[in-house]
Amino acid sequence: MINSQHSSEINVAKKAALEVLLHNMNGPFHGLPRTAGWGYPEPYTRDLLISILGIAVSGNEQLLDSIRKVLETLAKHQSERGHISSLVHDSDDRGASDTTPLFLLGVGIYRQVKNESNFLNDAVQKALVWMEYQSPSDLYLVAQQPTSDWRDEQWVLGYGLFVNTLTYSYLKILNQSERAENLYHEMKQFTITGGIMHYHVHEGLVLKHKPYYAFWSYKVYSSERFDLLGNCLAILSGIASPRRADEMVSWIEAECEAMKNNELLAINLPPNFFPFINPNDPDWYERYAEYNNPGEYHNGGIWPFVCGFYIAALVAAKRFELAEQKLMILTECLKKTNTSEQSAAMNADVSVNYMNDKNINYGFNEWIKAQNGEPKGQNWQTWSAAMYLYAVKCVEEKTTPFFDEMRKE
Repeated sequence: MINSQHSSEINVAKKAALEVLLHNMNGPFHGLPRTAGWGYPEPYTRDLLISILGIAVSGNEQLLDSIRKVLETLAKHQSERGHISSLVHDSDDRGASDTTPLFLLGVGIYRQVKNESNFLNDAVQKALVWMEYQSPSDLYLVAQQPTSDWRDEQWVLGYGLFVNTLTYSYLKILNQSERAENLYHEMKQFTITGGIMHYHVHEGLVLKHKPYYAFWSYKVYSSERFDLLGNCLAILSGIASPRRADEMVSWIEAECEAMKNNELLAINLPPNFFPFINPNDPDWYERYAEYNNPGEYHNGGIWPFVCGFYIAALVAAKRFELAEQKLMILTECLKKTNTSEQSAAMNADVSVNYMNDKNINYGFNEWIKAQNGEPKGQNWQTWSAAMYLYAVKCVEEKTTPFFDEMRKE
């Protein structure tokens, strides 16, 4: 149960989040949901599939019908070899590393909600085969190309944490227990240090002397920067033991406090990625100067949908009081709107007539600049609203729907 002092404010925000999702439910592309209220009319696959978590716990049948349409359309446009496209309606928009694992996880969640154990079975089987071929070592860790997951402005090389935690999660929810166990054991290997890779020694994602998992790893190379989303999924799915999960949460909170003291963080929510990559760092790319500056976007921006995963991970780690504190801070942040993006969208999208008739009290924006707490990107973002609903459900019931069973096993 949420503290009575907080419950009324959270209920108002829940209603606002539901309104966002219902507004975004029917977009201009084949009636598929839109990614944001005005700025992103396209049905981006990863955004909509992540939103399944919030939609699934909302109990709203209209939204569940819309997400069924998303899954069925993706299956219709699946490649011959099983890959899932980056835009729901466009079979030619290929190359993402996270869309296929997200599709498999999304189908698993939908099957549980609707009790349809064979829903899209043919498409699932093709997608499972596709994912097996994503391991260059012909084992279990999944590799990817740079900028191919949700971080489309940031390089992740080889075995990325996010995609592999997604892979583990869908294997668990689809009862692929043996492959899940084998992936788990590969992830639990240490990353390679010292610049030498010995015969029969395989890289993993565990870092020595640190409670979190590597951002990515491939042969003798790896990144020890912290990926909040990937590590939250490691906690939720049970890859991280209860002890590691607790230590990781304490480490995150301590690091965030240090960033606040150094004026790198303005609010009490963790950036999606830190330490930030700076222009003189070896992993800096020139393009970052335009799209991915320190504390912004993928390079340390605060993403409300990722914070939803963090709140859920806090519940999984049994840090219930901290989870409620973070939920209240997120609720306050989601009230803000990015007025510059709002104005631009109003001139570009006819659906904004709806906005003119509404009192927009919640922005549910895309991301927040770490150093000043100001909202950036698009407002009324589908996954921001959906993951808020999921985070509230986790805090209210002290459970993490769809992940609890993974951790029990």
